[in-house]
Amino acid sequence: MLGRRALNRATLARQLLLRRADLDALAAVGHLAGLQAQEPQEPHVGLWSRLTGFRPAELDGLLESRRVVRTQLMRRTLHLVTAEDCLRLRPVHQAMLVARATGTLGRRLPGVDLAELAAAAEPLFAAEPRTLPDVGRALAGRWPGTAARDLGDVLSSLLPLVQTTPRGLWRRQAPARNTTVRAWLGRDLAEGPHDDVLDDLVLRYLRVYGPAATADLRAWSGLSGLPAAVARLRPGLRSFRDERGRELLDVPDAPLPDPGEPAPVRFLPAFDNAVLGYDDRSRIVADEHRGLSVTGARLVLVDGTVAATWTAREREDGGVAVSVQPLRPLSLAERGEVGAEAADLAAFLGDGAPGTVEGI
Repeated sequence: MLGRRALNRATLARQLLLRRADLDALAAVGHLAGLQAQEPQEPHVGLWSRLTGFRPAELDGLLESRRVVRTQLMRRTLHLVTAEDCLRLRPVHQAMLVARATGTLGRRLPGVDLAELAAAAEPLFAAEPRTLPDVGRALAGRWPGTAARDLGDVLSSLLPLVQTTPRGLWRRQAPARNTTVRAWLGRDLAEGPHDDVLDDLVLRYLRVYGPAATADLRAWSGLSGLPAAVARLRPGLRSFRDERGRELLDVPDAPLPDPGEPAPVRFLPAFDNAVLGYDDRSRIVADEHRGLSVTGARLVLVDGTVAATWTAREREDGGVAVSVQPLRPLSLAERGEVGAEAADLAAFLGDGAPGTVEGI
């Protein structure tokens, strides 16, 4: 049986949060199978918390050279993934993306032929990067009475699109313009069958999030068609039980640190997958604070679990102030460690300008 603390330390180690890794940003994005990126600046913080010596220019270079992209994948949310993962993973997520989009928007799209909509929109996105509402407005005349924003929203799932730079670059604000994967990367999506891709996706999930239950895998990916992949892989997996008696699966060579190993303070960006990547999130966030994980709150890990939230603001002198709001009383030693990490984060957010810490 694996207790919560053992699972916590396993997650931290595999998520590169138990100690910062000496990896480049491209390798880290690939290792993590993507970072949630619906808030375009947040992946920079996620990588800073995980990598030694990370600088925003490194990720910006990967985005501008199109070696990483921001595209809709797991759970129908935007993720920052490698170009290779975009090409391989989008096809296996496509049916889920369309099902979730139509489940949300279907009643607001009466009479809209989705295949016709996609066929009409694809050349518009391919010709030049466009915002979703722009393309919705361009096509709205074909379906009078349907809101352009709803046409654009469903197109984000019907078509394999990527959000283009400069959106997502460090400290840059820009409209969310999209183009097709083919136009941006110059390559087509991987062709089926996709059993090998699904098998690899399960193994990659367990390497980064395991040990985990199949419900956790489904919650992370949004995919319902993974039981066959798990069945194919099961003979090569190890199995545990958690405190609730759930079966947890794992790859045989992934780390299981000593539960007593100290965990450093870590500042997580909004919607970090270290929290969202599970159905049962109790290994990293207490049930009473679970709601914070889906509100966009930025979270602070103390001794491996969520103990505070944080915000940042730019000061008039150009520096950054990081404010910490504890969710429980912090010991003097914890406050010191949180303050030191917050000061480092403020300097990072301010591009090296001295920052300040508030709230603790």
